[in-house]
Amino acid sequence: MRVGMVGLAMVVLLIGVASAIFSTVDQERPVAVAGAAQPAVVVNMSVPGPIPTVTPTNEPLAELGVTPSAANTPPAEKPAPHAQ
Repeated sequence: MRVGMVGLAMVVLLIGVASAIFSTVDQERPVAVAGAAQPAVVVNMSVPGPIPTVTPTNEPLAELGVTPSAANTPPAEKPAPHAQ
């Protein structure tokens, strides 16, 4: 019984220490590294252009080339009705 309580206390203590470490890391300012991308410059580099339109299909396997597309296959001919 005592070993279980000590183990539980160690787990709670470990979670508390990890929480304290991660909370201090989140509060620090990011360090500016030489040669790193600067967000203000990167935002200005992108030029707005026309948004490419993609027609959605319901054939993901055909888009990957796994199966043939139903749109590319010719329609099946109807069989002639049997005369009785």
